[in-house]
Amino acid sequence: MSKHTVSRTGASGSGSAVTWLWSLVGLGLIGLIAYFARMGAVSPRIANPEVRGVPRPVEFLFGIDWLPYLEAGTVVAMVLLVVGCALAWRRHPGHPYLLMTIATTAIVWQDPIMNWAPYAVYNPQLWHWPEDWPLIMLSPTVEPFIVVGYAMFYFGPFFPAVWVLRRLQAKRTMDAFVWRHPLWSLAGLILVFGFIFDMMLEVSLVRTGLYIYSQAIPFGTIFAGTTFQFPLIWESTFVCLVMIPAGVLCYRDDTGRTVAEKLSQRLRWFQGRPVLATFLVMFGIVNIAYFMYGGAFAVIRASGLATSMACPYPYPEAKVYDPQGYYEREGQPGPYFEGYWNRLTVGQPDGRPKVNPLKEDAACLPKEKS
Repeated sequence: MSKHTVSRTGASGSGSAVTWLWSLVGLGLIGLIAYFARMGAVSPRIANPEVRGVPRPVEFLFGIDWLPYLEAGTVVAMVLLVVGCALAWRRHPGHPYLLMTIATTAIVWQDPIMNWAPYAVYNPQLWHWPEDWPLIMLSPTVEPFIVVGYAMFYFGPFFPAVWVLRRLQAKRTMDAFVWRHPLWSLAGLILVFGFIFDMMLEVSLVRTGLYIYSQAIPFGTIFAGTTFQFPLIWESTFVCLVMIPAGVLCYRDDTGRTVAEKLSQRLRWFQGRPVLATFLVMFGIVNIAYFMYGGAFAVIRASGLATSMACPYPYPEAKVYDPQGYYEREGQPGPYFEGYWNRLTVGQPDGRPKVNPLKEDAACLPKEKS
């Protein structure tokens, strides 16, 4: 047997092992989700004892219950993602795109924090993790499994953006801006594509009842004051704080190496493991970027400017998430709960206001009482 045959056999065996590893990881994740899955407002912390069943004070898009379709779509997408990554790894082990897919999936550990910061309240009827787990409990209501598809969301805009950039470069001379500043050009394109992509996706998902932004700054928010309000300027811009570095790190220059690969060369402890070093660079930077996204919304939260309420509150089987008492003063019936991280973070050392009079022009009063 020739050396080349041995080499190919070894590579094939290594590729098969990685494929099996990916498959086991995917199956393990599905098993973990199935074991701990909950549906509905289960924990007394968020459950409204005064409500039976799942009444809805508003009608969602086309009057359809979208949750089964959205969750089934998530399962299919994740299976395809895992299988696709496993097969792609066999052909291109350690490819930067695969590493970024893993990195942008792994930042899901921060999601409870990033639901807390912008008042993202998920539908309790989604399959979700137990509400009282550490970290998970930071989510205003529940932390759903559907968010495991983050890679397609945060990394997706890179592909049309880099396609457009390459077309622009092909039509211009080397002294053009797109050649002299390719990373800035790519960042600008990702901002455009990411903003549009996020707007189209999130407006649709909010309208299907998947989640709401319970509070928002009136300026820059579309459908403000309704159940389906969406902080367009704020959310669709801040989310690009993650999309842009995820894409820029995967840009290849004329040497054929990505930005992440070049940065990874500075990690001296991992000189013999370039793939691991590249992944650590990606994972570290996108995590910092995700913290910046949450930090931007945390500033808005602390400022008290998010005064536009999503009325009526669409999930009455759960208590009304009202950390600053704004829902109560707008006339939305309780019971209320403040959630976590709601004291010093919003300048309320005693929690929700104990005296919270109804506004004269209260916007959330039930119709029969308005």
